[in-house]
Amino acid sequence: MGRSLTVSSLCLNRTPTQLADNLNMFLADFHVHSTFSDGRLHLPQVVDLYGRRGFGAIAVTDHLCENASLIGRASVYLGCSLTPATFPLYMEMLRSEAQRAWEQYRMVVLPGFELSKNSVSNRRSAHVLGIGICDFIWADGEISDLTRAIRAQGGIAVAAHPVWTRKFEKQTYFLWDNRLALSDEFDAWEVASGPYIFEEVAKTNLPKLASSDLHAPGQLRSWKTVLDCERHPEAILDAIRNKNVRFQFYEGEGDCHDTRRSTDHSMVSRHFLDPLGDMVRAATA
Repeated sequence: MGRSLTVSSLCLNRTPTQLADNLNMFLADFHVHSTFSDGRLHLPQVVDLYGRRGFGAIAVTDHLCENASLIGRASVYLGCSLTPATFPLYMEMLRSEAQRAWEQYRMVVLPGFELSKNSVSNRRSAHVLGIGICDFIWADGEISDLTRAIRAQGGIAVAAHPVWTRKFEKQTYFLWDNRLALSDEFDAWEVASGPYIFEEVAKTNLPKLASSDLHAPGQLRSWKTVLDCERHPEAILDAIRNKNVRFQFYEGEGDCHDTRRSTDHSMVSRHFLDPLGDMVRAATA
C-alpha cells in the first residue's frame, strides 16, 4: 500500500487514486517564477508549459524580498515580490493549480518561494529557495534563520545560483563565499541555472540540484533534475535530501514522458551530469 497523501506541510489536497501512479523516472524543474513576482507567465500558464511537455514535477518559487534593503523595498513597490498581502492568494492559487496539474498531467506542483536578499554588493547578496512549504517567512534575518524556518515546515532549503551565473545580471555570492560555514544549512546547492553548469559547484561534494530559474517560456531550454521516485511531494523531497538525483539538459522541444529513452527524443541532450559533477555520455539505445 502507498503512503497517505495527507501532507499538511505541503498544503496539497491529494486523492488516494494517486497512490497507484508511480510513473518512474521523470524530469523536474525546481526554480520557476510567475507573475506573482517577476515572471511573465500566470500560474496556470506555468503549469501548462511544463505539463504539456511531460514534466513530472515543478516547484513554483516566486521572489519574497527582504524589507531591510532599498532594493528589496523597490521590488515590493514594483510588484516583483510576494508580500503578506499577496501571499494568501498565491498559496490558494498554487493549491488549485497543483490539483489541476495532477488531474490533467500527472505532474506534482510543489509550493515554495525564493527568499531574496539583494544588496548593492554582490558579495552581500543571497537567494534561498524554500521548496515544499506554505507558510510565509520574512526574508530579513540571518541565512541560518531562514533555512531553519524552511526546514521547520518540512521543506528543503536550496542555495540559488550561488556563483557567477555566466550572465550580465545581479549576482549573489554571499552563500558561496560562506559555504564552509553554511554547508550544513542547505539540502542542495544549484549546480546549474538555465543553460549553464556551475563548475565551481560541480567539483564539490555539496548536494546539488539543477533548474532553469525560469521567468519566461524561452528559458525552458536548460539543465533539469532527473528523479526516479514516486510522484508524490514527500518522495520528491526525500530524493533531493538523499541525493538520489541526476541532471540532464533539456532542449525545450518534444516530449519527455519517459527519460529512460531520452536518447530517442530530440529534445534531450545526450549529456548527463551525475551528482558528483562528472560528465558522462548517455548510452546509446
